[in-house]
Amino acid sequence: VQLQASGGGLVQAGGSLRLSCEASIPTFSRLVMGWFRQAPGKEREFVTSISWGGTVRNYADSVRGRFTTSRDNAKNTVYLQMNSLKPEDTAVYYCAADANSVAGASPTRADYYDYWGQGTLVTVSS
Repeated sequence: VQLQASGGGLVQAGGSLRLSCEASIPTFSRLVMGWFRQAPGKEREFVTSISWGGTVRNYADSVRGRFTTSRDNAKNTVYLQMNSLKPEDTAVYYCAADANSVAGASPTRADYYDYWGQGTLVTVSS
């Protein structure tokens, strides 16, 4: 499985960005997808996850209400819409795929995820 994330960049505080992550696997609709991020000097942290059909979504407290994840199974793609960005959102954002969880699951722990993309850098200036 290859995951290709894109959409990162430089944005001012209060702005928006939309990240995309395309998976090269025909069974994408049976993957739980997650987004994690790692800021400079910090550990990787959970951002959001979405179940197979998109009905179950989890969000970190720090992004709830500002970020939205969605998926298009026909395009093998998961999205992360980020609004009201803050400087503390600056990080490398990684998409990840969980090939073992069942329908309706949406794990938040990184060790549930089997495949990881290369990351895309988001920089929010103050």
